[in-house]
Amino acid sequence: MALTRELLKGMALNDEQIEAIITEHVNTKKSIEAQRDALQKQLDDIAKGKDWKAEYDKLDQSFKDYKSEIAGKEAKAAKQTAFRQLLTAENIPAKFHDRILKMEDMDKHEWDGDHFKDAKAVRKAIKDDWGEYVATPETRGVNVDTPPETTPTTLTRADIYKKDERGRYVMSTSERQKALSEHPDLMK
Repeated sequence: MALTRELLKGMALNDEQIEAIITEHVNTKKSIEAQRDALQKQLDDIAKGKDWKAEYDKLDQSFKDYKSEIAGKEAKAAKQTAFRQLLTAENIPAKFHDRILKMEDMDKHEWDGDHFKDAKAVRKAIKDDWGEYVATPETRGVNVDTPPETTPTTLTRADIYKKDERGRYVMSTSERQKALSEHPDLMK
């Protein structure tokens, strides 16, 4: 049974509803026909003996290329991480690491997948090529704006044990002990 306007009018639908149903019906029919035509084309290709093996090999090769590209990126990242560690070991500040990695030819250093084959040679190359970036710690004495007083104060035993008008010691106990330890001759 076909979907017609007369059938829809017999269902007591107005003209707007009928037009909307017919439009959707036509769109659905076109979509189904497009799917049918695509499947028919695939079937025709199979019947004609299309070379599926060549397409599979092409797709397989592109996947292998992608995997090797990813593996190369991971190896490069691991190599750069190891190189950064060597830069740090040679006292090159971290702020220069990115600059050095951009300029360094990483291919000249042999890599076995986990570490450099000849780490000593790489460290020597770092010293030779990037030695000007090495941070040399500088040792300086403390900057004393007001040096301590070097002239000895003349304290007497009476100064240490001096009392105020209420009979309390002017110097605290710790100050008296310090003064006596600095002047042991006053303890006699």
